[in-house]
Amino acid sequence: MCILAACVFLGVLLLLAPSQCLACPFGCECFAITRTVKCVSKDLLVVPQNIPGYTRSVVITGNNIHQVGPDSFTELQNVTNVILSNNRITELASHTFAGLTSLRSLDLSGNQLALIHPEALSIPGSPLQELNLSHSLHNFTALTDLATALRWGGLWGLRRLDLSGNLLALLPPGMFSHIPSLQQLLLRNNSLVAVYAGTFSGMDHLETLDLTHNNFEAFRVDALQELERLGNAQIFLGYNPYTCSCESRDFVTWLNKTRARVDADAVRCASPEALADTRLQGLTVQAIGCVVPVLAEVADLTLQTSYVFLGLVLGFVGMVFLFVLYLNRNGMKKWIIETRDACRDVLEGYHYRYEIDSDPRLGHIAAGGSRSQRHLGKEPSQQLPNDTCIVQASTETQVKPVATSPAVNS
Repeated sequence: MCILAACVFLGVLLLLAPSQCLACPFGCECFAITRTVKCVSKDLLVVPQNIPGYTRSVVITGNNIHQVGPDSFTELQNVTNVILSNNRITELASHTFAGLTSLRSLDLSGNQLALIHPEALSIPGSPLQELNLSHSLHNFTALTDLATALRWGGLWGLRRLDLSGNLLALLPPGMFSHIPSLQQLLLRNNSLVAVYAGTFSGMDHLETLDLTHNNFEAFRVDALQELERLGNAQIFLGYNPYTCSCESRDFVTWLNKTRARVDADAVRCASPEALADTRLQGLTVQAIGCVVPVLAEVADLTLQTSYVFLGLVLGFVGMVFLFVLYLNRNGMKKWIIETRDACRDVLEGYHYRYEIDSDPRLGHIAAGGSRSQRHLGKEPSQQLPNDTCIVQASTETQVKPVATSPAVNS
């Protein structure tokens, strides 16, 4: 009986203690009771093989593994959690984690990723729910590679993505549009200065967006529209070097009106010095130095009012003028008729003159008229009878004898 009790006690100790048998890879510790394998700071150059099949969690940190590929994880269909942080990994090959068909959480933080294959994160069935890439992207090329990997990785079930501490200066538009189930996006401790249109498109289920500890000085209209599209998500915007000047007018107005859940108490002015550590929410446009634009708007409104008044005055003058014309319509009609008759008389005179000048049969009249003019210069009363009239045509005076019938005595 005592021997049986001793065997049972020894078996329990073996289960609770780390397994150092041949089933555990060299340099690792295997815990059967927690189904965990740990390979911590062992200067490993590759991912250990022969990991026990019962394993659920693999923790490999603090080593010198520069590359992982599809051969790194084989026959590990039961593994749900993989931690590969601080291993100096620089490259993720195609289908690196394809053999981990039950993987739920992947931690690649603290590495130096410079090359990410477009299908590096592709896993059949899309089981991955959490991805930690904080402090792991080596350069901007790695960011573009990651954007492609998120697009082609089929990460439909991903709910949490951590990109903190990567010195990101910008985010490609639509980078997260292919992970529609994302609920938490952590972008703190980067160097972001702006949010562009389309950055958060397709994120209909987002619950948390962390933009704290970046380099935002203000948010433009298109950025505020992006934040407004996130609906009821909790948005963390605090601890950024906001400039409380007129350039932040749209941002201040948005903070005072939006219904979005924002950490308003942490959104404070960093400059100018007079407003340092002042909450942006509650500030007025006058407080941030937007008095001049407001006066300009008032002046513009006054100018528009002046134009309207001038139009009304001109319209009134025009109506009075038309009314006066209406009252004097008879006189205007008479004046128009008289003017027409005068013009007609002038035109008839020109027509009569044209006929005289153009008819050759009246040439002797013109000649006789010239001689008469010479005699008229001396004794006009002796040369012309009483029944003769003088007709002037052109510049010369022509004398036209007109035969008159003798007077009839009544």
